[in-house]
Amino acid sequence: MSDAHRTARQLDEGAPPLDLTDEPIELGNRDPQDDPDRPTARGRRRRVVIALLAVLALTGVGALGAWGWRIVQQKDTLIATPDTIAGLTRDDSERAVSTADYLRSGLAADIQLDTSFGAVYQDPADERRSVLFFGGTTLLWQPERDLESLFGLMSDETGAVTGLRDMTPGRLGGVMKCGTTSGEGGDFAVCGWADHGSVAIAMFPFRPVDEAAGLLRKIRETVQTRD
Repeated sequence: MSDAHRTARQLDEGAPPLDLTDEPIELGNRDPQDDPDRPTARGRRRRVVIALLAVLALTGVGALGAWGWRIVQQKDTLIATPDTIAGLTRDDSERAVSTADYLRSGLAADIQLDTSFGAVYQDPADERRSVLFFGGTTLLWQPERDLESLFGLMSDETGAVTGLRDMTPGRLGGVMKCGTTSGEGGDFAVCGWADHGSVAIAMFPFRPVDEAAGLLRKIRETVQTRD
């Protein structure tokens, strides 16, 4: 008799089927929530947070790099006080030198500087429109703070500087601010600049603020150099 006949006869006699497992075998329709490889909501949030932290870190590194580069560019600064600048002539009279030296010394006492300067420049067209100019050079980590400190010194010496506002500093960068204060003959403009290598301020009797800011930019581009 053939093997095929024996197999058929065994099945017909009611032999139990082979028991492979106590648990049912799942062939399909598996719940995707039970898949261990499926990303969970917590996992997705964690990856988003890590990505955001990476972006912030890169942004911070970029900002720090830009700040450091500005310091490297600006830290080695020289300021001169030539005989003439921007159509003005330096006044070397005893009174002018004494006034400039007084403010220069006050500045040096308030901000630790490597070098300091002070000068008075006369306007040949109108002696009332002289410019008193003083400041110094050193490595400044926070130029804006030091410039505001210098305006505070001005307030102590000559009266409060009011209406202080940001002005365009020009091609040499840094920060420039201008305001007004009171003096003989009325109010006059006060402007100053600061960068990572220098800080300076100038008083402009009988000149409006916008004109004074433009003149200071011209003065700065003449007197300031960087190594």
